[in-house]
Amino acid sequence: MKTILYHSNNSKAFTGFGKHCKNILKYLHKTGKYKIIEFANGSHWSDQQHQFKPWKCVGSLPDDPAVLQQLNADPNRGRQAGYGGEMIDTAVSHFKPDIYIGVEDIWAFGGYWNKPWWDKINHMIWTTLDSQPILPQALEAAPKTKNFFTWASFAEKDMAKVGHQHVKTLHGTINTEDFYKLSDTQRYQLRNKFNLANSYIVGFVFRNQLRKSVPNILDGFKVFKKDCRNAKLLLHTHWKEGWDIPRLLKEKEIDPADILTTYFCKACGQYEIRPYTGEKQTCGHCGAKESLNTTNVGAGVNEEQLNEIYNMMDVYCHPFTSGGMEIPIFEAKLTELITLVTNYSCGEDSCTPESGGLPLEWAEYREPGTQFIKASTYASSIAKQLKKVWQMKRDKVSEIGKKARQFTIDNYSVESVGKKLEEILDNMPDTDYDFVFGEEQKGRDLSELLDDGKRLAIFMPDSAGDVLWINSLIDNTKKLYPDHDIYVFTKPHFNSYIEDHEHVHKVLPYAREIDNAHFLEGKFSHKGYFDLAFLPHFPTQAYQNYHHNGSDKTQLELYES
Repeated sequence: MKTILYHSNNSKAFTGFGKHCKNILKYLHKTGKYKIIEFANGSHWSDQQHQFKPWKCVGSLPDDPAVLQQLNADPNRGRQAGYGGEMIDTAVSHFKPDIYIGVEDIWAFGGYWNKPWWDKINHMIWTTLDSQPILPQALEAAPKTKNFFTWASFAEKDMAKVGHQHVKTLHGTINTEDFYKLSDTQRYQLRNKFNLANSYIVGFVFRNQLRKSVPNILDGFKVFKKDCRNAKLLLHTHWKEGWDIPRLLKEKEIDPADILTTYFCKACGQYEIRPYTGEKQTCGHCGAKESLNTTNVGAGVNEEQLNEIYNMMDVYCHPFTSGGMEIPIFEAKLTELITLVTNYSCGEDSCTPESGGLPLEWAEYREPGTQFIKASTYASSIAKQLKKVWQMKRDKVSEIGKKARQFTIDNYSVESVGKKLEEILDNMPDTDYDFVFGEEQKGRDLSELLDDGKRLAIFMPDSAGDVLWINSLIDNTKKLYPDHDIYVFTKPHFNSYIEDHEHVHKVLPYAREIDNAHFLEGKFSHKGYFDLAFLPHFPTQAYQNYHHNGSDKTQLELYES
């Protein structure tokens, strides 16, 4: 039974990565073929919530409050720690996985491909790349990562252009059981419930962020409205985040009555579809005051309710600047809606004829800072494609809708993607852990990690403060021994305190077995591994005789008897 260390968002998180993690781990667990370890970003190593999962789970953050305080003092380190940077070595050392799978944005991995264990075990990166040019971290990782998969084919094509032919597409997953087309009677009842029976509803489900092209869809809808007088635009999002939608409506002279949204009551769990009238409204179902708000990540509809909302739509429109997968597109397809999608980034996979989608044309603009190419969807294209679907015969709409659902099942279902992943994993060899790592380090194996040339070792296994302190020691040591490569031995979760130092040749995992100057430098027939070894932790950590609770002297004067 292969042990898999699966590293991603917490499988209980309501994020794209979180939902995908839950889908995949449930699939792999159900096979009974693997020992699964979930390494959950954003949670503590020993979080009590982990015990309620059917597989073993540990968090990416250390439990020690003192260490966490140190991490939070540095925003960059704190952020990287949330993505596993502090504890990944500990996880690999402790669980000894046959396979490591990292499923996150590429920058979250922080150069794991340069770690000593990376080439010793089966490794796989399964990431989202959403813009051109390809991120530098991905270009750095690809040649060092045997199994490199992207969520969208456009990234695979771009990676191939720069010589990385081994990069392949393995889509993210969606649970196809949650979303499906309701009967005509059910759909009519739902629409009638919200006084929408005679409306033609254009839908857009999204997190209200800059990369979701709200101004563009408003402009396109305004043009379409001239032809389809009974058209309504349903924006299922939080109106107090990102785009100021009321201001845009006023600016563009669009009647607010034509723009619908979803209200959710956190008191009774019911929802309403109606024009926007502000937040903290009184619930029409339970009467709770200030409990009704536009749906958001903190309080929103469940999957069953969202399925109803999709079923109230006549067509789905998703203009965006770029994206890794855009899950709502596929939720809409599963309800047999024709989807209009910006023909860029991951959208290229979901706007083809075989996908049951129609492409939206776009103009290029560059994102300041990153210089990434982003898409600005033409309002004229939105209006044109909306009109095309509106004028379609019902049987044609039904035909395309059924095609959209089948395409999603074939390419994005948990079963389809899970089977492909299963084949990839089963073709990977077992891992022989006969190599140097962490507390398992053996002296006879140490030479495998050392490079030719003059070598000098500095040991500091703990703690955060002491590891930071030796940065100055390294500077002075390099002045005294400029021709020597400096190797620092510390516990893996302290690596980031020292590994960026310009004079550090390598950071290696600390092990008690080699914590000995004679072993390191040599004695008698043993040649040793280093010209010099400094162990400043001995008087302060191994033997804490420097303070004696503050009640004794730190220096003693000896007298003759």
